[in-house]
Amino acid sequence: MKPTAESCLQNRAPILAVLREVLAERRRLLEIGSGTGQHAVYFAPELPHLTWQTSDLIENHPAILAWLAAAGAANILPPLPLDVRHGPWPEATVDAVFSANTAHIMGWPAVEAMFAGVGRILEPGGVFALYGPFNYGGQYTAASNSRFDAWLRQRDPASGVRDFEALDELARKAGLGLWRDYAMPADNRTLIWLKPLR
Repeated sequence: MKPTAESCLQNRAPILAVLREVLAERRRLLEIGSGTGQHAVYFAPELPHLTWQTSDLIENHPAILAWLAAAGAANILPPLPLDVRHGPWPEATVDAVFSANTAHIMGWPAVEAMFAGVGRILEPGGVFALYGPFNYGGQYTAASNSRFDAWLRQRDPASGVRDFEALDELARKAGLGLWRDYAMPADNRTLIWLKPLR
């Protein structure tokens, strides 16, 4: 029985539309926080020019492997063990990184470590696509995000909806510049940062 995450079923078609656009010229992608593996098995077959490398904490690998086995997609690689705070990060560089619904469930030190790690492994010209709910100017973009933030913080005080400006500062420190900011359904966004060509 493969575990199912409802959040992976929501908005996957609009996310795919964004990924088709920003990943058209990319070839090697690392997904941070693959979770159940549902995103990988939905997106990767639709982006056959990509090699999609899954990753997550080791305890989530059985779920990812179950979804990968059922999908049988040739361009998805088995998960790497990755704790963004403690590594090890992949040794090989990639030209794309994707992560969905992770920044608001990580503690802030992990978010910092994620951006720093992405900056290290991305090749010049590579992109980092981050999907989720974000605040702008310290303000919620919708009442639903305010309620979601309260729920997150009640569950884990270290988590919460992140401010775009704080994330963009982490990106700049990692050598990345904001490229695009897509409005998504259900009060979410997809943020795209680009590592400049040298």
